[in-house]
Amino acid sequence: MKRFSIFIITLFTICISGKSKAQSFITDKKGSDVLVLKEKSTSLSFFVNTGTDPGIGRAVSNLQSDFEKVTGQKPTIFNQNPNWSSPLIIIGVIGTNSVIDDLVKQKKIDGKLLKGKNEKFVIQSVKNPFSGVEEALVIAGSDKRGTIYGIYELSRQIGISPWYYWADVPVAQKENIYFVKGIYSDGEPAVKYRGIFINDEAPALSGWSKETFGGFNSKFYEKVFELLLRLKGNYIWPAMWGNAFYDDDVASGPLANEMGIIVGTSHHEPMALAQTDWRRYIKKNNLPNVWDYAKNKTVLDEFWKGGIERSKNWEKLVTIGMRGDGDEAMSEGTNISLLENIVKEQRKIIAAVTQKKAEQTPQVWALYKEVQDYYDQGMRVPDDVILLFCDDNWGNVRKLPDLTKPLHKGGYGMYYHFDYVGAPRNSKWININPIQRVWEQMNLSYEHGVDKIWIVNVGDLKPMEFPISFFLDMAWNPKKFNSKNLFEFTEKWAADQFGKKHAKEIARLLNTYPKFNRRVTPEMLDSRTYSLENYNEFQNVVTDYKNLSLDAYRIYNDIPQQYKDAYFQLVLYPIDACSNLYEMYFAQAKNRKLASEKNILANTFADQVKSTFARDSILQNKYNNEISGGKWTHIMDQMRIGYKSWNDTPKNILPEVTYVAEEKVSKKPVFQEKNGYVSIEAENYSVLNNSKNIHWEVIPDFGKTKSGITTFPQNAYPKKDENIFLEYEINFESKGEMSVQLWLAPTLNFNSNKGLKYEISFDSNEPQIVNFNGHYKGELGKWQAEHIIKSVTKHSILKSGKHTLRIRVLDPGIVLQKILIDCGGLKPAYLGAPESDIVYE
Repeated sequence: MKRFSIFIITLFTICISGKSKAQSFITDKKGSDVLVLKEKSTSLSFFVNTGTDPGIGRAVSNLQSDFEKVTGQKPTIFNQNPNWSSPLIIIGVIGTNSVIDDLVKQKKIDGKLLKGKNEKFVIQSVKNPFSGVEEALVIAGSDKRGTIYGIYELSRQIGISPWYYWADVPVAQKENIYFVKGIYSDGEPAVKYRGIFINDEAPALSGWSKETFGGFNSKFYEKVFELLLRLKGNYIWPAMWGNAFYDDDVASGPLANEMGIIVGTSHHEPMALAQTDWRRYIKKNNLPNVWDYAKNKTVLDEFWKGGIERSKNWEKLVTIGMRGDGDEAMSEGTNISLLENIVKEQRKIIAAVTQKKAEQTPQVWALYKEVQDYYDQGMRVPDDVILLFCDDNWGNVRKLPDLTKPLHKGGYGMYYHFDYVGAPRNSKWININPIQRVWEQMNLSYEHGVDKIWIVNVGDLKPMEFPISFFLDMAWNPKKFNSKNLFEFTEKWAADQFGKKHAKEIARLLNTYPKFNRRVTPEMLDSRTYSLENYNEFQNVVTDYKNLSLDAYRIYNDIPQQYKDAYFQLVLYPIDACSNLYEMYFAQAKNRKLASEKNILANTFADQVKSTFARDSILQNKYNNEISGGKWTHIMDQMRIGYKSWNDTPKNILPEVTYVAEEKVSKKPVFQEKNGYVSIEAENYSVLNNSKNIHWEVIPDFGKTKSGITTFPQNAYPKKDENIFLEYEINFESKGEMSVQLWLAPTLNFNSNKGLKYEISFDSNEPQIVNFNGHYKGELGKWQAEHIIKSVTKHSILKSGKHTLRIRVLDPGIVLQKILIDCGGLKPAYLGAPESDIVYE
């Protein structure tokens, strides 16, 4: 969005309708083009109409409190013309017989910028809005949420982080606040429903909420809803492990409706009811627990009717369909006709209760796990229902619309995961989500027409603060982001929380630690993940994390005291605690090896395992009970050490050590064969070939090592005559049969299970066509555990010397990270061999 001088009226409509982030319009520097909002000698006031929507009134009250935090003075709220010249902010909604409508009639606000728009705000200065008022700032919304978003945008720009409560981000005091005159807007959101799923919430968030609020009640959700609105979200799936949003606290439903939050239920909880509602319902009515429509239709219909009746007057998005009890798959033999009949009966209930046609109540059908198989086998729902696609629970999109076929009229959504309970192992403790991968997969989704729902499983909400911010910001305007400006977003976010001085370095820390954690999640990490013997791998990754932790501590020691609690939560703890985990497992690996050699040094490493295990508890205790005055009790209680299977035990388990053990590791290396292998980072091609419509782009910091390279646009499928390829020049010392491993991002067969294909060849030999994921049917295993797909082909090199490897993509969505060529000497390593020596000719 641009800022414009007042006299360039003709450009307003063009530029205001854009969807980019509203430019900064608040400054502390006085000038000829600013409007005073606060100076030492002035008092700020707000004007809102009598009878203003309570949700807007609540946001106005928060803005009043925010100004008091920043300036030390609380603005006065008027419902009639104050008739004075002190600074004034006017707030309202168009089309509600408000002051905004009066200003539109007077042509002081362009009504075309707001009429008929969705969730849009305009913030501008207006001369003579009332008699006696020379000039005022106006926040005008197209609707309730648009107005609320405008209020919180002003709040953010005066210095209130959306995370002021949830991460204790402090407020910098300001004596002078000025509005830079112009017209500002974020436009309309690109995605209609944008929200979070609070899930897998025990024991951490559940323990904290019980200690703080008495449980997941309206007091808890008031804080969550405010955060969502400050982040321009509008949608939530509430906590559901033993919880029932509407039933736990009768005030929660009305509160969500008042504040402007659309409530849904998770993928397996139909008809505005939690699974816990079902448990309570059958217990209260002394009914058998038969979650089977073929056997228990009457009871289930009556149960579902109660869910719609309870929520009929509140804004919601109703999940329809049915999974097995407790988020399990349906029973063997479930047939499509039964499932289609379930949807049909549910819609009859919706229509009967609401006294409106079923299509007038927004509905969603989640294609989660086996439900996608039903869809693939031909099950369909009515045109108005949104189809919610899902990832594989690990951030890899499973299915997307086929752009060559007619699209579903109700549109599509995506259920994405930052947190997961399930195979190959739980991931609940810490952030493992590099925004590079989030962006790539969600951009892939958006470019395939997924723009009705973006909902992300955030687990305990903390410590997912940074990726939540990114996900919801991207949901508002996906086109704002590209592979080259992701770090810019990170740096801006860091500046918003901690100021500009350390923003670039903090951004580097925020950018790096999720990358490390995505190589292998902390719960999957153990003493055998990385190689002690090959390439000095384990030592290198431990050193990398220790260096990152040291850098994080340097900033912690330099930032002002008031920022330390927020910095500990958002930056230091996730880095330091994970670095400590790496040290512990490295020590265990060294202990095991040295003990097998009867080397006495094994004991030193055994002690180190115990000390790092104890330090994990010390860091957890600091987070839970020391920072922020002990505010966050239980919030870091998720188990992360000692997994024996996919699921967790109640507490961390000390790794096994042996008392009574030395080892030296090999070294580094480089597109010159050496020691029987060639290792190539994919971005270091010698030749790249694009077409008129398709081009290659490197995504920095993507994947396990250096970067990823893929084609854009992500919805452009190469034609037969388009040669979209990369070439790599290699000098071989060896000859004979060799295997080539392409290390690919675990992108799934989203294209109706057809799979993604590429061609590979050396020199002018006949290329091999490889479909590397067409066989995938939703199973969870090695791809999800290692976050990589290794695609292997065999080739004959008849003579040593210089050869050219060509890789040509036949589909979009293929992200190449690394190439390993085994000439007879390649050794196993989790991150692969370091890059080979490069000779530039």
